[in-house]
Amino acid sequence: QVQLVESGGGLVQAGGSLRLSCAASGSVSSVYSMGWYRQAPEKQRELVASVTSGGGTNYAYADSVKGRFTIFRDNAKNMVYLQMNSLKPEDTAVYYCSADVRTFASVRRNYWGQGTQVSVSS
Repeated sequence: QVQLVESGGGLVQAGGSLRLSCAASGSVSSVYSMGWYRQAPEKQRELVASVTSGGGTNYAYADSVKGRFTIFRDNAKNMVYLQMNSLKPEDTAVYYCSADVRTFASVRRNYWGQGTQVSVSS
């Protein structure tokens, strides 16, 4: 079993900052890509940012967050973070952590966290 646990969401005024954290635990042998997605009411879930590791580190960001959000990870702790600056009301959504994990049983699949609410007031 693998669990992804997020923290750090909350309510912030426009222009403010939040940092989200996500820890992968349980039967984790290797963690490949990690990322953050978000889903606003009545909208589809979308990629916010992702980071890969192994053979070079690659980053990807949604155009809407480039220059404002930064994703980084701590491989030793199997954690990924999302630093969100200059937040806008349109960033309001439930944010989900995602990780591509190989377990000790050599099963590789994608896992999701339970989600954390980010609300930005104008």
